[in-house]
Amino acid sequence: MSTTAVNPEPSWRVEPIVKTKDQKFNFGAYVSGLDLSEISDDDVLKLREAICRHKVIVSRQHPKLQTKGGILSKARDVYGIPGAENVRLIGKGYQGEDHYGLKNLNVRGLSNDFHDKPLNEDEFAQGITRFQRWHIDAPLYARDPAWFTTLRAIKVPTGPEVTIRWDDGSGLEMKCPPGLTAFFSTSQLYDMLNPEEQQLVDHSWVEYAPHPYLWIENCKSRPTGLGLLSQGKEHTMEEIGEYNEEDVKRYPCVWVNPVTGEKAFQVHGIAARKLFLRSSVDEKPRVIDDVVHIREFLHNIQSRILRPGFIWLPRWKKAILSCGTIMASSIPQSIIHLRNTVPGLCIKRTLAPVKDLLDLYRFLLLRENEQCP
Repeated sequence: MSTTAVNPEPSWRVEPIVKTKDQKFNFGAYVSGLDLSEISDDDVLKLREAICRHKVIVSRQHPKLQTKGGILSKARDVYGIPGAENVRLIGKGYQGEDHYGLKNLNVRGLSNDFHDKPLNEDEFAQGITRFQRWHIDAPLYARDPAWFTTLRAIKVPTGPEVTIRWDDGSGLEMKCPPGLTAFFSTSQLYDMLNPEEQQLVDHSWVEYAPHPYLWIENCKSRPTGLGLLSQGKEHTMEEIGEYNEEDVKRYPCVWVNPVTGEKAFQVHGIAARKLFLRSSVDEKPRVIDDVVHIREFLHNIQSRILRPGFIWLPRWKKAILSCGTIMASSIPQSIIHLRNTVPGLCIKRTLAPVKDLLDLYRFLLLRENEQCP
């Protein structure tokens, strides 16, 4: 990532964050001077480039945006909150008499029972928390991932710092204010692989389960929120019911950033049903269809980056945060289990599903006439 500030035009700037000596992640920037309610087509293209280059950007301005138009979608209808279907509320607590057409809404919040052994009430009361679930914003069935995700902070919780614990025997932990979203870079993860591992994942692909989030609805997570335990709780295909085989998604394990050329190890481990592994285009792939082995393989790779120094929790107060496709994120459970704080709320939107994912993140090592089966 470039260490110089991007200056798309005199009216607004993108400035890479200034990191502390302990912060080892290689992404993140702040935008200043950009009015997202009056964004031009040229601004959209330059902002897209900035997001691809910096992975996660935070716009400190908080314009009055309507549910239709604004935030990179000015020329397109947005569906979700009444009238804007792909805008979702994330948070907890009472949101007032009328929130964009939602009357007297009291958001229950995400559940903290996704972990196999969740924290207890006393631990939450002491300010102890965990990452809820590391994930990629992607449906992984029928529709392709969006180019970007945006989060708009409406009301940020206040209160003392919380302590995020790994609880995996490593003793790792980190502190942060309540109500933030954590990120790590899957391109930085790719760089952690040795040459043999890179050659393997460069030529391999993943198949996701049909209706993947229904498939795993009874499964439980590791205490870090990264990956699932294999307890035989997945639904059978018969229990899932009818599905369209053409809608089952198969993606390369490695995606390429169209602006920087960086490679990213981009696999959503909780939804993976098959892996096709090979080290060259001429090699017959080895198929792994046992979820126990799939999860062991993926966790061995992905857990390498799950260290405090490689995780960014952007601070925001009524800001807009955008992240590109080659990132993984998680909400600490502090946003789920808040005590003695104001209610929290942000709205989340995925933008412009990619018609063909390979148009955006080209799998460069496939032959010209070759595609993931």
